Order: sequence, then C-alpha cells, then structure tokens
Amino acid sequence: MSSLKLEEVSKSYGENDILKDISLDVDDGEFLVLVGPSGCGKSTTLRLIAGLEEPSKGSIIIDKKIVNEKDPSDRDIAMVFQNYALYPQMTVKENMEFGLKIRKLEKNEIDLRVLEAARILKIENLLGRKPKELSGGQRQRVALGRAIVRKPKVFLFDEPLSNLDAKLRQEMRVEIKKIHNLLGTTMIYVTHDQTEAMTMGDRIAVMNDGIIEQLDTPTTIYNKPQNIFTSTFVGTPQINLVNGELVEKNDNWYFISNNLEIPFSEKHRQFSRFLNKKVTLGIRPEDIIIEMDSESNNSNVKINFVENLGSEMNLHFSFDDIKFVAKINNSENNFLNHFCKIKFKINNIHIFDLKSEEAL
Repeated sequence: MSSLKLEEVSKSYGENDILKDISLDVDDGEFLVLVGPSGCGKSTTLRLIAGLEEPSKGSIIIDKKIVNEKDPSDRDIAMVFQNYALYPQMTVKENMEFGLKIRKLEKNEIDLRVLEAARILKIENLLGRKPKELSGGQRQRVALGRAIVRKPKVFLFDEPLSNLDAKLRQEMRVEIKKIHNLLGTTMIYVTHDQTEAMTMGDRIAVMNDGIIEQLDTPTTIYNKPQNIFTSTFVGTPQINLVNGELVEKNDNWYFISNNLEIPFSEKHRQFSRFLNKKVTLGIRPEDIIIEMDSESNNSNVKINFVENLGSEMNLHFSFDDIKFVAKINNSENNFLNHFCKIKFKINNIHIFDLKSEEAL
C-alpha cells in the first residue's frame, strides 16, 4: 500500500491548459474517485500518475518520493482501462501472467498469484479461454486480475465499466469495492458517472475545466456542495436553482424571486450580511413536499409531467415560470395535470453567491 500526492500539477498542450495547478493527497489504502464531465482533465490526471504523460509543471509523489522522471514500469502502478486491453491471441491465464513473466518472476510464484487472483474474481473456470470467448463482464474481470497479480502500490481505473450494460455495471461496482476492501490497496478511479462516484468512493474529487471544484466524502459533497457546479453535477434529478434575493419583511426573512417567497428559519440568520443582495437558491428535488389539492389558487401549482421510476416519482411543475422537479415516494395519486400544494424543507436549502457561484 502507498500514499500518493500531487503538488500544483499542470498539463498543457500548447496554449490549451488541460490541468491547472492540481493539488491532491490520497491516503494509504484510500479509494478516491475523480468525477466530472468529459474534457475536465480526470483521465489526464490518471495518465500523469501512471507516467504515460509528463506534467508541464508540479510534482507527482508516491511514497514520499517524486516520480516525475520515472518510467511507467518503475512506478509500481497497475492501470485498468475502459477497453480491457487484453491480448486476443492469449488465454486468460496467459494474459494475467504476461506482466509477471516480463518481470522474470519464478514460475511457482506466477502460478500462485494467477490462481489467487482468479479465485478472488471467480474466474478459475475461464483460465483456458481466449478473450473472444468471454462476455464483457468476464473480460473486465480478467483485466482486473491482470492488475491484481502485480500487487502494485497503486491501482488506477480509467472508466473501466463504461462498456458494460447497467446491470453488469452495478455488479462490477460491488465487486471492485469488495476487492478494495480485501486488498486494502490505494485505488484511484476515474468516471463521469456520479452514481459510480457516490457509491464507490471513500472520497470524491469533483473536477471541472482542469481544476478540482470540491474534494470530500460523498455525503458532504451531496449535502454541503461548495459551489453551484458541484451541486448540479451530483444528484438525480438535478438540484433546482432559482435566482432571487434575500429580503427582510415584517421582522421575517425571505428569499424572493418574482412571486415566489420562501421564508427562512432561524438556522439561516448567518446570511444576514447578504440581505438585499442577489443570490441563487438551490433545493434538491427530495426536499420539496407535494400535497394533493382539489382547488386552483395562486399558491398552488399544476403538475405538468410525471416520471414514474417504480419506487419513486419525479414531478415536474412550474411556479411563476420557474421550473421545478420534486422527487417523492411512489404514490397511487394521479398527479398529472392536478393542482398541488408545495412546501420546501427550509433547513435543507442551499444559498450561492450569484456572481461567484460559491456557497455562502
């Protein structure tokens, strides 16, 4: 096991800045997920750690030693790719032992490592097959096995589940976490899928445009996003955002946007210095309470679209031309085109500065 550290790492191609002074500490044995949209720099970060590319600036440190000048083969890192990268002419066993033969390990040691990895991954019966005879999930297990047998200091995963269907992705997420718990090796996992990030990572680094927007546990990132980008990237359906201002009326505080007025509780007195300033309010869909009502009045909304997800329902509605989505437990009520009362869980709202988009 090993710790890993990036100190003000940048990567540029000509005038195109891919990474901008990234600093990151990964603890010994931690499972860290880099998540973000395409082009944010997460895969480039992984390739820099692996030594497949050189940083334009900054230091990459493994076990307290700078490895910038070390070849990939000398960093003791194993990388699992999206496309499996298996040798088609070799059997599963030959694929798994190939890297060990290059390192000139003894045959007995190679056999022990391959059998141990095959047992962990439950692919003992596949060792004689070739990649073309395997399913996508089986090929991914072989790719994992090839990494496991090396017993590296750090595992790197570059969107390894992207080519699998939804059911297999879910199964492999569980398997990879089991492997991490069993081996206790430091793992860095790249994905654009927020569900993978939230369910797998001990911590998550949310990346955007070459920087880390927020680095924290999944729970903290979801409940206390530091900016609008993080709040919108994590969570399905996406957080509801409304621009308005904080005002004081009759000794009470409100968020006001046109005809929408949301009263504040005592908990939000901390925002006093932002009174009469433009802000963005964020409220997650599960923090909107929907109650059926038979009458239409100015305080009610009409549900204009319903997504039935089985155990849950997403209800789409507008208030004063502001679009909202609420997420509720499934119900026998027919909400579509009916009027409903809405309430907000005030203690769960988020307030962001309108200009900087940072959480207040």
